[in-house]
Amino acid sequence: MTSAPAIGFEYRPSRWPAIATAAMLLLAVLAVALSGLPGWARLVVAGSAMAGVLVSLAWRPAPPASVGWSPESGWSLIGADGCEAGATLVSHRVMAGCLVLELRTPRRQVLWLMPDNSDADTRRRLRMRLAGQAGASVAPPS
Repeated sequence: MTSAPAIGFEYRPSRWPAIATAAMLLLAVLAVALSGLPGWARLVVAGSAMAGVLVSLAWRPAPPASVGWSPESGWSLIGADGCEAGATLVSHRVMAGCLVLELRTPRRQVLWLMPDNSDADTRRRLRMRLAGQAGASVAPPS
């Protein structure tokens, strides 16, 4: 059997998690506004919710510009500045046709591969490769 070809793709963050976060924040602020809390407490709770979202956005690591996998060298992330960093796959999940990769460099990177930021063929090839790796690491029954 021949070795598997390398897989490489450009990465840009998906808009959908940001839209979902904004919708949840809007619902949370609306719930606080309609609650029976005094006016000053509503402002404090709603402000805390908004501050929490802003802080979580500020602490996110910069996403890579491109991602690659090869059987010989494993995972690599290339930043917008062109610097390449090796990575190890911590976990992967498939949710509703989307692929979520958790990679570890010196920092943790979570990459969401969704229909708006990756093509279906790349997601399919990665799912097949990851399924093949998971099956290869399982010991056969004795």
